[in-house]
Amino acid sequence: MPENVVEVQEVTKRFAGHTAVRALSLAVPRGGVFGLLGPNGAGKTTTLRMIVDIIRPDEGRIALFGGSGTGREHAGQIGYLPEERGLYKKMTVVEQLAFLGEIKGLSRRDALTRARQWLERLGLNDWVDHKVEDLSKGMQQKVQFIGTFLHDPELVILDEPFSGLDPVNTQAMKDVVVGLAREGRTVLFSTHIMDQAERMCDRIVIIARGEKVVDGALSDIKADFGRRFLALGFTHHREQAARILADRSLITHVDDYGGTAEAQLAAGVAPDQVLHAMVQAGVGLARFEVVEPSLQSIFIAKVGPEAVTAPALEAGNA
Repeated sequence: MPENVVEVQEVTKRFAGHTAVRALSLAVPRGGVFGLLGPNGAGKTTTLRMIVDIIRPDEGRIALFGGSGTGREHAGQIGYLPEERGLYKKMTVVEQLAFLGEIKGLSRRDALTRARQWLERLGLNDWVDHKVEDLSKGMQQKVQFIGTFLHDPELVILDEPFSGLDPVNTQAMKDVVVGLAREGRTVLFSTHIMDQAERMCDRIVIIARGEKVVDGALSDIKADFGRRFLALGFTHHREQAARILADRSLITHVDDYGGTAEAQLAAGVAPDQVLHAMVQAGVGLARFEVVEPSLQSIFIAKVGPEAVTAPALEAGNA
């Protein structure tokens, strides 16, 4: 079996003079969860659409499963959940899933059996014979999510799969994604929400302005970025702590959440210097710990604020 399920080689895509993806290369290894990360408008959706052959690159090459053939030709091995959800609202839930399974090559009997099993697993057993339009938005997303992997695809591609879901449904779908990876399938998903990726992904690529800025195993990326981060928790004298965190001779960047904060040390500054300043100012500390950087911190450092706020000009606004 080939080592990589997806290989994107120097791919570029333009829309009306705007370059949505520029000379992008990435490789998705077999098995595990691979995150394609970036701010809105970075090129994520365009990249996924090129992989599944909804649109074609202007330059470069995409190879799937180590051989030739486009995403359309490998459709039976791929499950794709687009960012724009779409179900037939007048169909019953189980009929909708059976239809999605049949167009992917399942017999009607197998499709119905698998559909009922997954609906029960994800807590939709009472809605089997209801019309799709009777379901809440979150339940409809779960139905389309099931339809993505009902045919047991080798590669599952999810575009912003947790968008708009409440915490309970988000966790249920995360558990399924992790379970699929443990079974040996490959999951490629896009998101701009870093905590989702940090908890799930084995490897990531971060893109901004259509170009790759980070690529590798998440553990290696964090190690390369350095461990010059402090996790802080405060009990009292929060104002004094804020003044210390604003001192750029000590701290170069801070994510301040009020009662807690994550701070990046300035070059040459030791953690005990910040601790000494906090103690001298009488700050009450519930936590003071040197930690590895969060993916959110790496993302902001690598992408930059101008990319985070860049307008979404590409087709699909991603």
